[in-house]
Amino acid sequence: MSQFTSLDMLRYLLYDVHDTESLLKYSRYSDFDKDSFDILLQSTHDWSAQHLYPSYREMDEKPAYFADGRVHTHDILKTIFKEAGENGYLGMYMDAEHGGMQIPYTVANAVNHIMEAANNHVPGYIGLTTGSANLIATFGSQNLRDTYLSHMLSGRWAGTMALTEPACGSSLSDITTSATATERDGVYHIAGQKIFISGGDQGATENIVHLTLARIKGAPSGTKGISLFVVPRHRPENGGLVDNHVLPVADFQKMGQRGYSTVHLVYGESGPCEGYLVGEPNQGLKYMFQMMNGARIDVGMTAASTAIAAYYASLQYARERKQGKRLVNGASGDESQTLIIHHPDVRRMLLAQKAVNEGALSLLIECSILHDISLADPDESKRHDAHILLELLTPLAKSYPSEACRDAINNGLQILGGYGYCMDFPLQQYLRDIRIMAIYEGTTGIQGLDLLGRKVWMDNGKGLQLLAERITETITKAHTYPSCSPYATQLQKSIASWQACHMHLAQYAQKGDTVHLLADATTYLMMTSHIVIAYQWLKMAVKSANALELGENSEFHRSMIDTMRFFYKYELPKTKSHHDTLMSQDHITVDMDDATFIF
Repeated sequence: MSQFTSLDMLRYLLYDVHDTESLLKYSRYSDFDKDSFDILLQSTHDWSAQHLYPSYREMDEKPAYFADGRVHTHDILKTIFKEAGENGYLGMYMDAEHGGMQIPYTVANAVNHIMEAANNHVPGYIGLTTGSANLIATFGSQNLRDTYLSHMLSGRWAGTMALTEPACGSSLSDITTSATATERDGVYHIAGQKIFISGGDQGATENIVHLTLARIKGAPSGTKGISLFVVPRHRPENGGLVDNHVLPVADFQKMGQRGYSTVHLVYGESGPCEGYLVGEPNQGLKYMFQMMNGARIDVGMTAASTAIAAYYASLQYARERKQGKRLVNGASGDESQTLIIHHPDVRRMLLAQKAVNEGALSLLIECSILHDISLADPDESKRHDAHILLELLTPLAKSYPSEACRDAINNGLQILGGYGYCMDFPLQQYLRDIRIMAIYEGTTGIQGLDLLGRKVWMDNGKGLQLLAERITETITKAHTYPSCSPYATQLQKSIASWQACHMHLAQYAQKGDTVHLLADATTYLMMTSHIVIAYQWLKMAVKSANALELGENSEFHRSMIDTMRFFYKYELPKTKSHHDTLMSQDHITVDMDDATFIF
């Protein structure tokens, strides 16, 4: 069977680079140890190799579809939900008192990486079920917890998040789905439509619980008047399930992730649809952001994991395909065909994948560690700092893998030449699958607006300060190793350029000139991302340089330093063009006339 990820690399990032074992000092995670983490990672890999990876191609060839009032999906989902419930994959990071494993979010995300690399069509169903169950556990009444959690964590019922509507897209302040109070406390009649609902129907579970945003009649306009409701497809009643009149009316046929249903839902058109208020009225968007922020990390993880699987597929091909002669100096070289992995340009494309993908995975693990600290550390100030830094990094963790890892897969396809463009090999599918990641949970443009319009200024710029401290610490360590010191200097220069851009943009912020501040927010997002991924690679290289000095696995650690060198030669220099764009006084996208687009 082909390789779809590397447990050695994953363990290296978890334990050596990011010190996941340090989380064991918290009472929340005291029931675990490194051995239990390793057992979980290995068993997840084995389970994914048995059930997820073999169905990956078939779920694309036989996609989800709508017929006879239901969305039909691959039969493997029934097995996945059943065994995910039995094995504890549903609710891994949730509190034990609510039926979860209460495992560190970092380890849960590592488990998710393995599943996503094996088959990116499947884990979304599991992740949405866990996320919606956790939302009920965090903000729901005891009655909602008692009614829904055990069924969802067992895999008998699934969960979704239902936000987007036909007329409002990502502008949630404009939602029109309504909630009308009934005579029963906390029970409302829901009416409206939701579109692009991932996992909104699938035929693999007996019920689906939609965490739905709606506006109570008479509530304030805009985001301040949005409430959150539990809206089951079938509502529990008298020990059974009855139709709750929330119906799928279509499944969107996508270019990728075709085994992952994307559903159009209609509420209350065929009969009364009951929704059960979660928490307080008009607080729905605040509650939903718990799930949305987690979903943004999940999207980044899906992108990085998909790209890592594509890397191993293209690496395998490069190790088997013979074509052309090996470049040599002089005229007496070997005239026989050589494996294409010996060609420098193929090596460039392989390293481009490895550098981007593993750098992204490292960032995602760092974000996961921050989430765990923000939840479990007894020191309030440390929890706060972790939260602020996580807020800053989340737009990067969602967007960089979604954009850069797509380019990485494109390189993988190119390695296969004409075969990469054909259905015989999976690279074309990986490329189609990853394209949606830059759209899910807020487009890259929205993430740029979030970063530059809000996150960098939070708590008087505390997040940027904390990030700078971490980078500076890594640069200081890197200067003690000859193999890392030149790259530490290069990163220092890039940071100076980045800081100059930040100060330039801060002038617009101080004047209240939001238009010019945010016009190139996506460019700022990409520049910041390249700086942060360069920091990730320098941190990895420092660990490997130290390991080499101690005589550890020299082949693995030399490969890490080589990949860092590649990133600093080919990827980090992109910040120079970002700098030029951000500092430019030509505000073309702001000043241009609409007539430009007529011709």
